[in-house]
Amino acid sequence: MPDVLVYEVGPRDGLQNEPDTVSTESKLELVTRLATVGLRRIEIASFVSPQWIPQLADGEALLGLVPDLPDVTYSALVPNEKGYERFRSAGGAHVAVVFMSASETHNRKNLNCSVAEQLEHLRPVMERAENDGVPVRAVISTVCGCPYEGDVDLGAVVSLSRNLFQQGAHEVSLGDTIGVGRPEQVRELVRAVAGEVPLEKIALHLHDTYGRALVNVQAGYEAGVRTFDASLGGLGGCPYAPGAAGNVATEDVVDLFEGAGISTGVDLDRLVDTTGWLESDVLERRLPGRVYRAVRGRRHRSGG
Repeated sequence: MPDVLVYEVGPRDGLQNEPDTVSTESKLELVTRLATVGLRRIEIASFVSPQWIPQLADGEALLGLVPDLPDVTYSALVPNEKGYERFRSAGGAHVAVVFMSASETHNRKNLNCSVAEQLEHLRPVMERAENDGVPVRAVISTVCGCPYEGDVDLGAVVSLSRNLFQQGAHEVSLGDTIGVGRPEQVRELVRAVAGEVPLEKIALHLHDTYGRALVNVQAGYEAGVRTFDASLGGLGGCPYAPGAAGNVATEDVVDLFEGAGISTGVDLDRLVDTTGWLESDVLERRLPGRVYRAVRGRRHRSGG
């Protein structure tokens, strides 16, 4: 087992923000490539209504095609009970991902309901998942700040984490949706949530709007977190967080840890090749990942 787990969100969180829909065939190739470079947890689909996220309308089709590989766990986003029914009917995914925001305004923008209402919407999902033997991952957005409200109360994040864990979540991922967090804030956040949720069940989901995502990863590791969400090439953003940049780049996280002798199990060179393929052959636009760009530049200079 690696020392840290890199949870890849590019096929879902990354591609949902692209202006053009990526074909199912290209998504399948992307997921397969990611699985074969050593990534063991990959979020690949969403069962949010296609009306809201048409880029991911092919969730059922994709889940029916992804390869069943040893030690690779696929997950998909489930907003409510109807989404959970689609998730179960599709098959192919192992983990259901539920989500909500720590701030009322962002939750209403994203889910069209209050925080309390979303907790009630998720209750039957959690109960059904437990009965079905399906692990549930809970993602809490805007834990470091909200694009509409500004500062977010730490107590609200802790309370939500406790509530979702008690409802049956196997893991709680804390999301700095707009990338405003700072290292000391991340350490404080982890310490506070760890008072209610076992540390080994806490993950971090960090965005790079202010260029602090990687130092926040380091801070999270120092606080005891061992699971980090990331997206190849720095893909991503949030449609309900204006101006937010993409997720911390998977290559940056892998390089940070491997360079410190902390294993991720991911082959960085092959991951860079996959990101290069996605950039040039699929998206046809420049991806911002720093380590990705540095490695590509070095290869170009050396003629490799």
